[in-house]
Amino acid sequence: MELRQLITFKTIIESGGFKKAADKLGYAQSSITAHIKALEKELGQPLFDRLGKTITLTQAGHHFYPYALDIIALYDKSKQVINEDETPWGDLTLGVSESLMIYWLPDLIKKYMERFPNVNIVLKSLNYENLTAQLKQGEIEAAILVEVSDWSPYTLTINKLKRDRLDLISSSSTTSHTVKTMLVTEYSCSWRPHVNTYLKQADSSDMKQVELPSIEAIKQCVACGLGKAMLPRFVVEKEIENGEFIKESIGELNQEIGIFTAVHTNKWIGPNLQAFFNLLNTEVSNI
Repeated sequence: MELRQLITFKTIIESGGFKKAADKLGYAQSSITAHIKALEKELGQPLFDRLGKTITLTQAGHHFYPYALDIIALYDKSKQVINEDETPWGDLTLGVSESLMIYWLPDLIKKYMERFPNVNIVLKSLNYENLTAQLKQGEIEAAILVEVSDWSPYTLTINKLKRDRLDLISSSSTTSHTVKTMLVTEYSCSWRPHVNTYLKQADSSDMKQVELPSIEAIKQCVACGLGKAMLPRFVVEKEIENGEFIKESIGELNQEIGIFTAVHTNKWIGPNLQAFFNLLNTEVSNI
């Protein structure tokens, strides 16, 4: 028994005939007839007496009619309840770049939890090399990440929230020309290619590289004079403003990066995630 068959049955009664029902519903008259025949076959009883051009309800039709109305009304009510219940609740699992998790997202998460206390947020590390798989397999619902400015992944729907740039920094307690070490992120980091390009373009034949596992480790090593680093501006702007770090020239190197959200193209955006995206778009100017 299909809902469209019940709606056809109801419309025939209300409009007074098969042809009028077909016109009202936008079906061919043969489709209206097929709906009723299928319904009568399933019920095992005729619903209409067809006397020439005149149709009347059979006894079975009279008995079935109020139940058909109840089923249609219940379906309409169920849609209304679902559409009305947009209050976020349950779990929300996000994959987040380390830099955003440390330097910006905590305040936003706090605001989200204050507004939507019935949502349980789970934050996971991003696997940059398998981000599409993480999203496709449902390991995370969405990613919030830093990427190169022209990032355009296949099968993902992305939104560039904001542009940012990389800054080459060193400690204010050292002389830049004496620093012969470049502190770099892991190879899978999204802006590592920019660092590699800088090293190729610069006179870096005598510059050593030290790979570190986290943004915070790199910043601490820069602060103590161990080396230079290229990091997103939002990560180091406070230290530059207070004089702890010095920003050095990178020349004509492309320094632009972006802050993105990403979901799988086929992902349904539920109330939890939509509320998070709404808050994110509101707060992104504070990055």
